[in-house]
Amino acid sequence: MEEKWKTKTIVMGVIIGAAAGAVSALLLIKKAETEETAPKLSAGEGIQVGLGLLGLLRMIAGLGTE
Repeated sequence: MEEKWKTKTIVMGVIIGAAAGAVSALLLIKKAETEETAPKLSAGEGIQVGLGLLGLLRMIAGLGTE
């Protein structure tokens, strides 16, 4: 029974991550359709997204410490 919370946490993380990824893709598609171009990210935009994701992960990791 003790391990059950771990499984629930992982499943919820996967669901939330998939939902966030789907919303991100939809927003990127909507922007591309508005501009009538193919969706693309520059290297700089990719780095910004990656650093933002790392910041979010740091925030999540620090939730239980305060």
